[in-house]
Amino acid sequence: MNTNTNTILGALDPDLASRLVTSRRGLFSHAALSLGALASAPLVLAAASKQAFAAGLPQQIVDTLNFALTLEHIEDAFYRSALEKDFIPAEHKAVFQQIGLHEAAHVAFLSGALGAAAVKRPEADFTAGGKYADVFSNFETFLTLSQTFEDLGVAAYKGQAGNLMENDDILTAALQIHSVEARHAAQVRRIGGKKAWDGAFDEPMTKEAVLAAAMPFLKA
Repeated sequence: MNTNTNTILGALDPDLASRLVTSRRGLFSHAALSLGALASAPLVLAAASKQAFAAGLPQQIVDTLNFALTLEHIEDAFYRSALEKDFIPAEHKAVFQQIGLHEAAHVAFLSGALGAAAVKRPEADFTAGGKYADVFSNFETFLTLSQTFEDLGVAAYKGQAGNLMENDDILTAALQIHSVEARHAAQVRRIGGKKAWDGAFDEPMTKEAVLAAAMPFLKA
């Protein structure tokens, strides 16, 4: 990686930059270089997603990215709603603020890559019809749902990797998002006093299983 690339990426959120860039030939490195001194995290994401869309995406990839975008919309809305309230303990607030920023970045990237084909943000009911009525006032309830969504995201990306193999850039980006989701899941579990993992191998979930698990949190 040359000096210019280092300078540009150094201006990004360090964690976000480290997740997005794996090689100098990567999608995000190209976008950062094309923006020069104007590069910022949102601009790099927008430019990179336009490059991906310009390459033309097969319908299978469009469908898979829209599936991922639906989940990211749910997570983004979940953390936005939570952070508007004042119930998260001070010692954990920065963690959930950072997770929320990551989810917003994932939404921005996927929406940009899909362009006009992107699904709209679904209307969510994080109480699941009243089952979790105190989700945004009781930290333990919030933590339970946070772990649910993060574990679901990890399993969902793993289950869809095979559908993205026709496009190396998109597959790479999806794997980068997947690893961040896994870190989120581990951190949320740690805060909840649980082990960061359940075993040596994570199990993928099918699209149908993921949507069934998410359905209680979506308004009809």
